[in-house]
Amino acid sequence: MNLQGKTVLITGSSRGIGKSIAQAFGHAGCNVVINGSKDQEALTQTKLLLESEGISVLDVFIDVSSYENCQSLFHTIADVFGCVDILVNNAGISYIGLFSHMNPTEYKQLLEVNTLSAFHCTHLAIPTMIHKKSGCIINISSIWGELGASCEVVYSATKGALNSFTKAMAKELGPSNVRVNAIACGVIDTQMNHCFTEEEKQSLAEENSLMRFGTTKEVADLALFLASENASFLTGQVITLDGGI
Repeated sequence: MNLQGKTVLITGSSRGIGKSIAQAFGHAGCNVVINGSKDQEALTQTKLLLESEGISVLDVFIDVSSYENCQSLFHTIADVFGCVDILVNNAGISYIGLFSHMNPTEYKQLLEVNTLSAFHCTHLAIPTMIHKKSGCIINISSIWGELGASCEVVYSATKGALNSFTKAMAKELGPSNVRVNAIACGVIDTQMNHCFTEEEKQSLAEENSLMRFGTTKEVADLALFLASENASFLTGQVITLDGGI
């Protein structure tokens, strides 16, 4: 896939991994659609940053855990850029604590944001991709979706569902030349990990062979590769990016 002039939608991209992915695809010549639902100022600042780097960008402040909101998002994209050629399902939230201490509202929100948002956006993106026989979907997952994590039970479950979704969708869309892959991230240096003390961060870093946190740019570089022609025979994979845990 030649990325020049393609349109990429990255959900949850006002900061962190999503923001770095937006920059990477923008520098590769894509029209970039960024999205957030919690901090409109952060989304606006990211848009201004991307524009200052010469990137064509559309920002849409909307909660993608709602299917109706996603429909509105895709209508807006169609008006500005046309169809979505590359979809990066990155929207996600975490909860650290015992499952027994969670209430149904809390774990329902995790399921809706981490998993259903990817279902919604994929459902809306694929009709055009199938028609054009071209497209790429990248799901940002987690190693805990493969390994499971104590005190992150529901988060692990949502990412495990995303991994299975990736593999199944790749089989379904492969005959239409639409590729689907996931990146199972290890501990990445993002705001999501700012809840940990310095001692806890050091302990987490020492759990992998490289003894450090990954960077958002490293995730973005892998996402860019997965969307490129260099990965044209790569689909249905959950690629672990964890520094060698």
